[in-house]
Amino acid sequence: MRKLLIFPVLVILVVISACSSEKPAEKKGDLVFVKGGSFKNTKSSFYGKNITPADFYIGKYEVTQREWVEIMGSNPSQFRGDDLPVEMVSWYDVIEYCNQRSLKEGLTPVYNIDKQTKDPNNKSEYDPLKWTVTIHEGANGYRLPTEAEWEYAAGGGQMSKSYTYSGSDRAEEAAWYWRNAGDRYLSGDWNWSSIESNNSQPRSVGLKKPNELGLYDMSGNVREWCWDWYGEDSASSGGAFRVVKGGGWIGDVSSSELSFRGKFEASGFGPDQGFRVSRSK
Repeated sequence: MRKLLIFPVLVILVVISACSSEKPAEKKGDLVFVKGGSFKNTKSSFYGKNITPADFYIGKYEVTQREWVEIMGSNPSQFRGDDLPVEMVSWYDVIEYCNQRSLKEGLTPVYNIDKQTKDPNNKSEYDPLKWTVTIHEGANGYRLPTEAEWEYAAGGGQMSKSYTYSGSDRAEEAAWYWRNAGDRYLSGDWNWSSIESNNSQPRSVGLKKPNELGLYDMSGNVREWCWDWYGEDSASSGGAFRVVKGGGWIGDVSSSELSFRGKFEASGFGPDQGFRVSRSK
């Protein structure tokens, strides 16, 4: 049984929640090459820490409904549109998508998925699945970015200008969030009834300003699953939640900041929950 994200939970989450002359980023289909190294974005939660992502590729856009249907055969999204990001997908759903897409493109799947063995590292009281998912080391297929990779890419990598949001210090330039994702710009405090009556929803990918690497919608639109457990640090080996990053169209502006850490049970899903893929170099 899947656990649907309900809006009272969202309310809680909302409340909580120098120019470079380098060449343009290399692209591999709809993937963008990210040169590894130390964190340059001073707004990043990883800045100044001894964490240096290796080279990798990451999706230029959030995975769209068209891309999802091509691989999985059906569309789980609440708000339908080929170029809208897929949503209503759990962490388990997107792990399976990554493997299926890898197989379709002749790549080696990254994830070993054991649906029969309960993961002892999953401490959730509400996740009925608790699949054991491990990584096939050296596989060249699609995968979720780690939290560090996601934040490094969102912050502009080695080309970073230390923006607060992914690509700008102005949320309106970079992010779809609760104030601007509907028919009119909303003011006042976060209010679900106002959002709903404003016909707010996810928007087609790539409409806002890209960041320094040419990546779109890493702030706002839909929250994005990462590989990591939500723990005290990104290296946690277990927990009750997986990390989500980037905020979404329902969320407050603070959750669209690239440093914001969100969390969600792996079996959970909602109309502002999506993802983008990555691949190792």
